[in-house]
Amino acid sequence: MKFIPLSCCLLGMMAQGPQALAASEVAQALLARHAELREQLADNPFGRPLYQQSSEEGGQLKGDIYAQLEQPFAVAAPALQSMAQWCQVLILHLNVKGCWPSPAGGVATLHVDIGRKYEQPLANAYPFAFTYRANTNGSDALQVRLSAADGPLGTRDYAIAVELVALDAQHSFLHLTYAYRYGMAAHAAMGGYLATLGRDKVGFSVVGTDSAGQPLYQGSMRGVVERNTMRYFLAVEAYLGALSVSATEQQEQRLNAWHTGVERYPRQLHELERDEYLAMKRKEIRRQQKAQPVRVSE
Repeated sequence: MKFIPLSCCLLGMMAQGPQALAASEVAQALLARHAELREQLADNPFGRPLYQQSSEEGGQLKGDIYAQLEQPFAVAAPALQSMAQWCQVLILHLNVKGCWPSPAGGVATLHVDIGRKYEQPLANAYPFAFTYRANTNGSDALQVRLSAADGPLGTRDYAIAVELVALDAQHSFLHLTYAYRYGMAAHAAMGGYLATLGRDKVGFSVVGTDSAGQPLYQGSMRGVVERNTMRYFLAVEAYLGALSVSATEQQEQRLNAWHTGVERYPRQLHELERDEYLAMKRKEIRRQQKAQPVRVSE
């Protein structure tokens, strides 16, 4: 039985996100939230219209990002509706080793392999099967959900939940949710990671100040949620930001934009140098562009 670090497998998995609603309900709820967050979006440590929150309750870790995007809804929404498009988004994350939509005619499923931050064979990554649902019945709101019932070490209720609404002719407002449920085994494994390899890792929430008046950031499992919520938001942003260039230039622009976004927050997100990240991702994307690999039962 192969060993996959739990910290890798939990990257990029979002659970218990927004329930499926009519497009008009999604739009109304998001616009109300945008109004509630007006002050936080205008003045925050990110230096941009972005708000993040996280929680840990009842065995569930959950993170949310709300952000104003520079793309109009008419551009962003069509680019986030298909499974193939989402594979192009997900592969930008350093821990996603591959993503393949299911064959036509079956249940709409994304097969996503999650592994280490370094280059590795797919056989050493953890395979997830995410059921895909998109609510596109509206001209001003979009809702996409990817969900998987089970994960490693008894984790469960994985999903990706993204909502998008039109703000004006030039901007849209996005809500991205990241969460998962865990049991004792997963909690112990993550505790071991945070006590060793992840002991210096922090999230974005400020929980106090040190003796010099410098901010102290959220650690523990909530810090993990916050870091990966941001990584996936940056993937969406990088993907959408490259839509304005030619198709032949989009891949390189997305990869470079994702790494640039990560490096804005080196305290929380720095892992690989740009050349390392680009070389690894180019190989993984070439592999992703081929037929879905055949899984061999272990």
